[in-house]
Amino acid sequence: MHILITNDDGWGAKGLLTLVRLMQQFGNVTVIAPDGARSGQSNAISVGVPLYMHPVPVPQELAGAEAYVTNGTPSDCVKLAVNTVFREHLPDLVVSGINHGSNAAVNVIYSGTMGACFVAAEQGIPAIGFSLCDHQPNADFSFFEPYIISLTEQILSMPHIDGICYNINAPIGEIRGVRWTRQCRGHWTKEFFPQTDDKGETIYVLTGEFCNHEPEAEDTDEWALQHGFVSVTPDTIDMTCYAALR
Repeated sequence: MHILITNDDGWGAKGLLTLVRLMQQFGNVTVIAPDGARSGQSNAISVGVPLYMHPVPVPQELAGAEAYVTNGTPSDCVKLAVNTVFREHLPDLVVSGINHGSNAAVNVIYSGTMGACFVAAEQGIPAIGFSLCDHQPNADFSFFEPYIISLTEQILSMPHIDGICYNINAPIGEIRGVRWTRQCRGHWTKEFFPQTDDKGETIYVLTGEFCNHEPEAEDTDEWALQHGFVSVTPDTIDMTCYAALR
């Protein structure tokens, strides 16, 4: 099996290196990752910007993996892979993450982690995005790791459905189990905090609070995470609202 790994936290992020180690249990791993953080890039691609793709050495404990960095976005990484390293044969699986921070609920539409998965789904490639609800660079992935292995095995054993990918999020600390969930409805508020820079000019720093529209609904990704479960949400690139068709 040939596996492509990318992320939106950039090459060298602890979550990415952890994912490379775990995925080596399943087959040959190739990494194409941004050269720095690309959080919040969603499905952005680099239009009119030439991209480079440089090979980089991997840590000794990940020997056998092949790795490249690029100045592109996570979506660019998958597109580059399809047109370069995997030009003759598409990867059998695309895995993105492990993201430092949640991609549950409406976060999925902003997520560079999941943006890469949507590009894979467009190409008909099975894809999984993994995220942990911890933004810290040295986040502890140890509780999540066994679930990454078992859920990857489960998804690989299932019939592949074109146009879908899987958004998997984990809470911090001990985990009670797994819930297959739908995306929670909600929105972000208080998103920008005003500050004054050293020139006396007002600047706005992205922050925000998530407003859960259905906190009591037990079938959502947010409920699962708040109650100590890993959430698994199947996502689709078909954004049609069928209920609104006339």
